[in-house]
Amino acid sequence: MKRLDLIIPHERLTDINELLHKHKVGGMTFYDIKGRGRAKREPVSVGRGVMRYVPEFGFRTKIEVLVPDDKAKAIIDDVLKVISTGSASDGKIFVYDVAEAYDIGSKEKGDAAL
Repeated sequence: MKRLDLIIPHERLTDINELLHKHKVGGMTFYDIKGRGRAKREPVSVGRGVMRYVPEFGFRTKIEVLVPDDKAKAIIDDVLKVISTGSASDGKIFVYDVAEAYDIGSKEKGDAAL
């Protein structure tokens, strides 16, 4: 099985959630993160709009999801199709191999635990 880590703009979270439902993915974890990448940062107004500065770090949402090996490529392709606008600020996808997974309640393991 694979763990997909998606770093995306927060506005795209519902799009990814719908996409994962379409692929019958059982669950996902997401949280708000801060960081910097290659994307160009836009100046923001401070106070009454007199001062402007360019923030060092941007806000994104990170989604972690476990999927069976045979679904991973299709999900990644759909995410790229739905999210990509051609901008460096669209986000990233990281793919990791997961050796084992266990469902504590049902005591199932492997893909059945997902």
